[in-house]
Amino acid sequence: MKLYARLFLSHLLVICVALLTVLLLSEALSSAFIRHHVEQMVTLIGPDGASLRLDLERGVRRTLNAALLASLPLALVPAALTALFSARRVVRSVEWLRDGSHAIATGDYGRRLPEEGRDELTDVARHFNRMAAALQTVEQGRVELISNVAHELRTPLSALRGYAEAIKDGVMTPGAVSGAILRETGAMERLAQDLSVVSRVEAGAVELHPSDFAPQALIADAHERFAGAYEERGVALVHLGAGGLPPVTADFERASQILANLLGNALRHTPRGGQVTLGAEHRGGDVAFTVADTGGGISAEHQARIFERFYRVDAARTRGDGSGVGLTIARGLATRMGGSLTVSSGPAGSTFTLILLAAHPSAHD
Repeated sequence: MKLYARLFLSHLLVICVALLTVLLLSEALSSAFIRHHVEQMVTLIGPDGASLRLDLERGVRRTLNAALLASLPLALVPAALTALFSARRVVRSVEWLRDGSHAIATGDYGRRLPEEGRDELTDVARHFNRMAAALQTVEQGRVELISNVAHELRTPLSALRGYAEAIKDGVMTPGAVSGAILRETGAMERLAQDLSVVSRVEAGAVELHPSDFAPQALIADAHERFAGAYEERGVALVHLGAGGLPPVTADFERASQILANLLGNALRHTPRGGQVTLGAEHRGGDVAFTVADTGGGISAEHQARIFERFYRVDAARTRGDGSGVGLTIARGLATRMGGSLTVSSGPAGSTFTLILLAAHPSAHD
């Protein structure tokens, strides 16, 4: 039996039970009311009213029962119509949910249910719409990921195919292209490694080893790692002191990985003769590490998306400089450590800010 028929019959059954209960209760309780009314009538009639008491009680009871029985069909019609309307409303919501879930199952993640009313069915529709929106976002991310991975692999694979054909045609010797082949395979290995890290970071499965350390130690380590590369490119790396700042609680290696990504990006986007400043300051009870460059800056429409996987402000210029997931990994690691990673930019350059939590004072008692 269909849900609509079951709901209607169940409502109708409740109505019939209610009407039958009214009849039985009226029969059981009416005697007291009728007797009181008959006594008043007997008093008004006078001495002859006592002989009429039984007839009066029977007449009033028959009249009351006849009125109730006559009103039952009339009451049943609007009650049945109300039951039809109520059942139809419930079934309509269930049908919407059925059609929506079927659409989701077939890949139509754009389907949404109407949110009418303030009852539990509306809550179900609202939660369904949230689920559909989340699935749509996941699906879009999956499609973009496949497309971006294919795009990233196309360049090294095309290069490897070209080198293989050159060797086959005798245009180049294996020794002449061995270095280029190693470079292209290395790029694909880095992409695979970065994708593995991204998946673990986004799933919250990355392993962390938090400890308390001085901000100065993290800055000094980053400066030491990149000083040579900056000098070779002709870009000044200014190292600001971080003395007097409280210790922070984080994974030192992961925090160093974040700063390495920021300093590497700053080096690629800062022209020769420019400057990148690495520093730290006390901010809101925590410690903010900043990497500020004097490059061309990032426009407002790109700032909101640079932390997305494979997103590039200038794909043509930066293609091949990295896998395109470095900032995604950096922000994910910062969030996992309880901090944050943000960017602000203008014509004079960009500033990336890494917030790490200050160590709790009790940890040093």
